[in-house]
Amino acid sequence: MKRNKLSWCISILASCFIMACSPKNISTRYYFENEKTLDHIEESYKALSHEKPFTIGFTNRAFSIIELQILTDSLDYVYEFSVNESRLNDTLSKYGLNSVKINSLIQEMKGIRCTWVKNFDYYVADRKQTLVFMSIKPLALQSFFSYKKYYTIIYFQRLQYFDSEGRLLDRRQQRRIRKINGEIFKRINDKVCYTISGKFR
Repeated sequence: MKRNKLSWCISILASCFIMACSPKNISTRYYFENEKTLDHIEESYKALSHEKPFTIGFTNRAFSIIELQILTDSLDYVYEFSVNESRLNDTLSKYGLNSVKINSLIQEMKGIRCTWVKNFDYYVADRKQTLVFMSIKPLALQSFFSYKKYYTIIYFQRLQYFDSEGRLLDRRQQRRIRKINGEIFKRINDKVCYTISGKFR
């Protein structure tokens, strides 16, 4: 009898642990715990990239190596720097980017383990739309999943449609699931969605 009770208690605790560590719970909790920082990264990046298109991210587990892509009409320039390396500021100045604000963005990204931030273009009714795409490596995901899993957040400029399970729907055909970059995203709020992905950008 005692063994049955012990087994039952262990099963309940294991179930609670699995539920708490599920991708949905980790993702939703992570966003609301870091909402101000995430939203500030999105706002800062959107403003800075509007002045001069670029993408930026970390390429190693220690978050000490930065990859910077400068986007122009004809060519994309890719650079790699160590964090706080002086060449980074020289390159940013060369392309007319605000080095103070971008260094602040880098530190915010590092602080919450944001591996990449970029603009992503998509089309609705033949009209070009742009969203901000962020890839993040929370410690909760690192411990529960393999290192190759990433928490991806996308910020839309407009309210979106979702089904009863919270999955992102196509605006024109609201019953059809919309995939972004080949992934199904779920609702955090009416403009922000998430997925757990093997892709970091």
